[in-house]
Amino acid sequence: MLIFVFAGSGSGMAFNKLTDNGAATPAGLLSATLAHSLALFVAVSVGANISGGHVNPAVTFGAFVGGHITLIRSILYWVVQLLGSVVACLLLKFSTGGLATPAFALSSGLGVWNAVVFEIVMTFGLVYTV
Repeated sequence: MLIFVFAGSGSGMAFNKLTDNGAATPAGLLSATLAHSLALFVAVSVGANISGGHVNPAVTFGAFVGGHITLIRSILYWVVQLLGSVVACLLLKFSTGGLATPAFALSSGLGVWNAVVFEIVMTFGLVYTV
């Protein structure tokens, strides 16, 4: 999770800084997509022989529900995954001279329930793929 958050969010921060708030442009969105994809690929590849490539807590939950890992192992993975993302944000804050890490927000015209349904569908797709 550290690699994923650091590379993904860091690329968005860098692109935003380099282009004077151009992260929402098509080029900015494409760069963020590529950075997150490559970071996830690297993180899963690195962790494949150790944990089975558990980077996302939802994947760990799916592995637990599917009976592939125990509850204790799931809890340990969740703690480490969450700590990894927090450490990545702290490292980004330190390495960028105090810039705030980006936060996600809903697009105008979308409600919370739209986001919840979208997140459920996309998370299901991720867990089903794994």
